[in-house]
Amino acid sequence: MEYLRNTWYAAIWSKDLKSGELIGRTFLNEQVVLFRAADGSVSALSDICPHRFAPLHMGTLVDGCKIRCAYHGLEFDGTGACVKNPHGKEHIPAAAKVRVYPLVEKHSLVWIWMGDRPADPSKIPDFNMLGENSGHQVSRRDWLRMEASYELVIDNLMDLSHTAFLHDGILGSKDTVKADMKIEQTGNTVRVMRLSTNVPVPGFFDLMFKRNGQLVDYWTTIRWDVPSCLMNDTGVTNPGAPRSEGTGVFGMHFLTPETDTTCYYHFAAVRQNPVTWGEPIDTEIKEKIADLRRFAFEEQDQKVIRGQQKLMTAAGIEMKPVSLEIDIGPERYRRILATLIKNEQDSSKAA
Repeated sequence: MEYLRNTWYAAIWSKDLKSGELIGRTFLNEQVVLFRAADGSVSALSDICPHRFAPLHMGTLVDGCKIRCAYHGLEFDGTGACVKNPHGKEHIPAAAKVRVYPLVEKHSLVWIWMGDRPADPSKIPDFNMLGENSGHQVSRRDWLRMEASYELVIDNLMDLSHTAFLHDGILGSKDTVKADMKIEQTGNTVRVMRLSTNVPVPGFFDLMFKRNGQLVDYWTTIRWDVPSCLMNDTGVTNPGAPRSEGTGVFGMHFLTPETDTTCYYHFAAVRQNPVTWGEPIDTEIKEKIADLRRFAFEEQDQKVIRGQQKLMTAAGIEMKPVSLEIDIGPERYRRILATLIKNEQDSSKAA
C-alpha cells in the first residue's frame, strides 16, 4: 500500500504518553519509539538501534531525556543523536544515529509527520473542540488497534447508511435506511450529509435527548480531512424543529496506518447542546456514551471490517467494489487521497 507521508497522523493521545515511559508503535510500516522527556517535550525516533538493531522501546529513559538501549547501553537523545557509548574508548561512530520524526501536540493529541519535507503544523485539521480548555464536554479519549486497513475504516465512516443495519437499535434502525443525502467538497475536505425525518429516535440519542422513545428528525454530517481525520456532526431534534433545539455529539475519529492491514483508531465525542438531568444521571450518561461508542466500533464495526480485510487479503481482491448511491463519500475521498499520493510520489521522483 502507498501512503501519503508529508502530512500529520494521530500518533497517541497526549494523556497516554507519560513522562518516563517508552512506547513502541509502528506507523506506515515504520517502527517508531515515542517518549515524553522530564521537561514535558515529546520525541519520536526510529525504534531500531543502529548497533545491533535491538528495539529501542525495550530500553529505559535516562536523565529524563535520553533512551538507553537495553542491549549494549548506547544512549540517544531526542534529536536521534547517539550521545553515549559506554564501551572501550567511548568513541561514537558517525553512523550511530537514528531518524527523528517531527511531533506536535495539539487538540489533546500527539501528531507525527512521517514524510521527508519540512513539517507544517498548519496542516493539522481543526479539532479545537477536543482541547483541554475548550469548555466543551468531551467523552473518554479512547483508542483501538483495528485489524484492517485504515482505508476500510474510513470507508465505513464515510458511508453512515450502515448504521441502520450494523448498529440497529443503537445508532439507527430500518426507519433510518432512507435519508436525504448530499455531498460537498471544499478544497480537499469532503462532507457527506444525511437527514432522516420523523423517525423513531435511535437508542444512543434517546439516552441524551428526551428519553421517551418519541419520533425525531435525525441528522448526520461526516467530514473527512486529509489524510484520515474525520468528524461526525450527528444528533436529533423534534420533527420540524431546528437543530439548535435538539442534542447530539461531534464524533472525532483519527485513523493511522500501522501496516497495510492494521491501523490505530483514536476516537472521542464532544457533546453538542447537552441536556442536563442532574447528578448522578449526567455522569452516567457521559460514561454510557463512551461505552456505547466503543462497543459500536469494537464489537460491531471491527468484526465486519476485519472480515472484509481477511477475505480481500486471502483472495487478492483490489478495492473495486460494486458501486451504490450511498458510496459517494468513500469514492470521493479515495480519489482525492490517490491524487495526493501520486502527486507526492511524482514530486519525489522529480527531485
